[in-house]
Parts: sequence; structure tokens; C-alpha cells
Amino acid sequence: MRFAFYGRISTAGYQDPVSSLSWQSEAADRLVAGRGRIVVKYFDTGVSRSLPWPRRPQAAALLAAAADPNREFDAVVVGEFERAFAAGQAQPIIVQLNAYGVQVWLPEVQGPIDLSEPDHRAILMMLGYQSEREVLRNRFRTTAAMAAQVREQGRLQGGRPPYGYRLADAGPHPNKVHAGWGRRSHRLEVDPVTGPHVRWIFARRLDGWSAAGIARGLNERRVTVPGFDGDIETWEKIQLCRHRRSTPMSCVSVRPGWRSKPAGTRRPRSARSGGSLISSGFIRRRYGCG
Repeated sequence: MRFAFYGRISTAGYQDPVSSLSWQSEAADRLVAGRGRIVVKYFDTGVSRSLPWPRRPQAAALLAAAADPNREFDAVVVGEFERAFAAGQAQPIIVQLNAYGVQVWLPEVQGPIDLSEPDHRAILMMLGYQSEREVLRNRFRTTAAMAAQVREQGRLQGGRPPYGYRLADAGPHPNKVHAGWGRRSHRLEVDPVTGPHVRWIFARRLDGWSAAGIARGLNERRVTVPGFDGDIETWEKIQLCRHRRSTPMSCVSVRPGWRSKPAGTRRPRSARSGGSLISSGFIRRRYGCG
């Protein structure tokens, strides 16, 4: 029997595509040993498992090839379920491939999937939930760890420092491997130039000033507008917005091209309305305004 191999890797920057393709191929080779051989490989690099097959370049190419009556393979084999599918993706794809006369082989069942078997359908459902659970668990752990590093250590996780702060060296990187490469940790410290402006902004807000009044006051004090190269010179032309949490503070926002946020407070893309110039989570704690 002739097999087409399908594999996937989420990122090319933090994973080695060559090594990942190798171990996935080895797992598939063990599965088909003595029953056929792999004649063609489809491998997606930098593609999330949550992306549907038609939107993955190599997976879409595999589906197109499977639809050709003169295709060069009889079945599709994957090295690991999670590399190919997530949630409920597997069954529709298997149905589609079966309609072309192509089987799908999984290591988890030690052979081809038979959708007429209740046990196989149950296994697909279990593997789909497990794959989705892995994504959600890793996302939660990563976000919680980053938030703790910001909250407890004052570490900056990347990006431009919030207005009123600057980067300072925080010693060797906590990861020994990264420290061995000479990488350093960074933390936020109050900027002696812009920090007083932040204190002034929050003090005026506590006094009951409106956002527009604060903007006019900044202009009168001739405070430089951050993040612009002369095309916007006054604070009145910058959008003033209410912070997303229920606080008496306002936050000053600028155009989306100038983003600055503390790590661990990332919101979904649909909820972003531009970069937060003043990071309330840091300023309230550091400056005692809230």
C-alpha cells in the first residue's frame, strides 16, 4: 500500500522543523512497516493545529491530491493525532478522504480508522478533546506565569516600556540555558523624565479633572507627546479613553501603531483598540494612585 504522510509544526522560531519532521516520520514508518511504504510527504510549518485543513498549505495540497483519481497514494498516515487534528476536525476530514477512496491511519488505533466502528468514533472524540485541552492548558499556564513575573518580579516580557517607565537590567536570565548564552533579564523602573508627568496625570484625575482637561494641561506644561515624529504635536489630538477596568482612572491612548503594554495583560485581538500608553496595572501600584 502506498501512503502519504502528513505532519505539522506550530512554529519555526522555537522548534526545529527538521527534527520534528524526522520523529513524526519515524512514528508513521513504524505504523506502516510491513504493510506499505510512504511515497510522499506533506508537512506544514508554522501552522496552528486549530487552523482547518483547507487553510493549511500542505494539508490543502494533500486534500487536492487525494481528490485526483490518478493520485500516487492509497492512504494517509500521521505520526501523532495532535500533529494533524484538534477538537472535532478529524472526523470530517476522514469522511472526505474516505469519499475519495483514501484511508486514514493513526498510531492511536494501530491502523486505519473505520468510522463504522463505535470504538473508533469514541477514540476520535477523546483524542480531539485531549488535543483541545492541551492547547487551553498551555495557554493558561503561559499567561498565568507571565502575569506572575510581571506582578511579583516587575519583569518586562518584551515590547516598548509603558509611558513613565524605562528598562533596567535585572541580572542574569532566570533560565540557566539563556543565562549561559549571556542573555539578561529586564525590569521596569520609573523614568525620571516622564515619571513625574504620569504622577501629575493621575493626581489631576483624582482631583476630578476630565480627560480633555488633562490633555490641555499637558500642552500647557509643554509635555512632549510620545511615540510621534512631529505629525501630532498636541495631546488634544490623541484619543483619551476610559480604562477597561472599573477604576476612577483614565488611560491615555495613542494610535494603534504605537503600542505599549505590560506582559501578562494581553487581550484578544478583537478587544484591542490601540496601545495603552499608560499601563494602569503598573502605575496604580508604583505611584500609589488607586
